[in-house]
Amino acid sequence: MQTAAAVTMVRDDAFFLKAWLKHYGDTFGRQNCYVINHGYGEEVAALAQGCNIIGIPGDPHKNFDVKRWGLLNNLVGGLRKYYRHVVVGDVDELVVVDPARGLNLLEFLEQAPDKRILTPLGLEVIHRIDIEPEAITGPILGPRRHVRPAPHYSKPCVVSAAAKIARGGHFTQYPKLHTPDDLYLFHLKFCDFAQYTGAMDRRNAVTQEMGDDIKGTAVGRHWFSAERGEDRALFDAFAEREFVEGFDLGFIRKRMHRSFKPRGQTGYYEFNRPDYDTQYLLPERFSGII
Repeated sequence: MQTAAAVTMVRDDAFFLKAWLKHYGDTFGRQNCYVINHGYGEEVAALAQGCNIIGIPGDPHKNFDVKRWGLLNNLVGGLRKYYRHVVVGDVDELVVVDPARGLNLLEFLEQAPDKRILTPLGLEVIHRIDIEPEAITGPILGPRRHVRPAPHYSKPCVVSAAAKIARGGHFTQYPKLHTPDDLYLFHLKFCDFAQYTGAMDRRNAVTQEMGDDIKGTAVGRHWFSAERGEDRALFDAFAEREFVEGFDLGFIRKRMHRSFKPRGQTGYYEFNRPDYDTQYLLPERFSGII
């Protein structure tokens, strides 16, 4: 079997797709990357040349996220017949091994046990517009060095065991929690102010086309313009978060394990996901890896 594949679904997000392709395409090989092209976007198809591109209709419809994760679940289940590990997630979510480990993600997964689901520690890359004025023209990490702990993005996304994944990718029906010390998930949604506003404009347009409410469309509140808030104020507020020296985040993994439990009667499992009002400076060793 091949070691690893990566799967995502994308519509129009060229900035994040370029980062996703660079990260997984360079590490796994584009032949092991699967891109679901929602809406048959020409730019997506051009950027993802060499990957396995699956085009699907982009017509607006209800229960969008339920259908999306039904498709992703089935694709991941099928790919597991051919790959030991399948990494699945949104196009702005990248799984990274701490460079201090001395391994890239493929080398890490070559050594990882089978029949598990791995949950990287979620970190949100934030654009400190007060001290990071430069636009991103190449790598993201380096120009952007600040992160905030994001338990909501500590997702069980490295799959090598049979288990259903919940809508949004936040939970699985796998009864154990594996959180390797050197594994992180970087969420890039807030890594650049200009890219954020453009992406939000596109997502607001999609939900407006659907013509339904949050419950009917089954997507996150942030896709709706009424729930969006003021963009500049959101980014300005990052500077107000408490700055913590160092990069010791082991306590978060310990809290995840202590609170791991069944999610009611759903068959899924969860851990507590508090909002940490803190930020950290990424060590220099992370610069350039995304």
